[in-house]
Amino acid sequence: MYAQSRHITKARTMRTAFSQNLRFLCAEAPSIAQICREIGLNRQQFNRYLSGAGLPSAHNLRRIARHFDVGEADLFTDPDHFAAARHPTTAPKLPAPLLHIGTGFADQARPLRRFLGTYHGYFCTPTWPGQVLRSLIHLKEVDGYVVSHTFERAHASDGSIRQRSTYLGLVAERGGRLCLTERPRNSVGALSETILMPEHPHQISYLQGLVVGVSAGANRRPFSTRTVWVRLEEKRTAREALADVGALPKDSPRLDPKVRRLLGDEVPLSVTLDAYPPS
Repeated sequence: MYAQSRHITKARTMRTAFSQNLRFLCAEAPSIAQICREIGLNRQQFNRYLSGAGLPSAHNLRRIARHFDVGEADLFTDPDHFAAARHPTTAPKLPAPLLHIGTGFADQARPLRRFLGTYHGYFCTPTWPGQVLRSLIHLKEVDGYVVSHTFERAHASDGSIRQRSTYLGLVAERGGRLCLTERPRNSVGALSETILMPEHPHQISYLQGLVVGVSAGANRRPFSTRTVWVRLEEKRTAREALADVGALPKDSPRLDPKVRRLLGDEVPLSVTLDAYPPS
């Protein structure tokens, strides 16, 4: 009887710790619905975890831990210790070369909270002349930083080009503008820079600006061009949004007319070796 009572008490303690730690992790997210979509969990079941009414299966526990980038066992630790470990009172010291740049991206979750979420990004690139590349961008908060995940997927009908790129980046707000620096997930490839601004101060459905990057073609041409981000509705799943990624003709009916207007007829400004005289 005593052993059974201890087992019940331990299970209750685990549920309480897990629910408090999970609520802590969810506090900075735009919505619980978005978290459920990203992890691929049922909202009703996730609410049971949040309330302490139940614990996830081993499979779901692993999915939750991977999403929040924490250890599975850590989710059951004392909530005070868990919170302190996630947000230490003393910030880690950056190496001197990174100090000036790195601190510029710290503590950006609060000023950029209204921009967190998922977008389709549109821009023209020398890799796809006469077309508009539609990418998928997700902005989320991680330890006070705003982190970007960008996915580009496109292929030519003749098979000559097959583009599959994933980028990770950091976002900061400066002077009412969103400044994004990204690098490819692999070790090859150049950094890209994007500066965005809302169309109106209180409207964030459309963000427009400029991007500077390097084309995905064999010649790896640096270029700059206009870009437009369109915020996606929360009810859209990540899989649905990723299915729409690709290269579209500029006159495609699948292209938002407002995006076409904001991009204009401007051809990307690019640099080639021909632009330099022989030495």
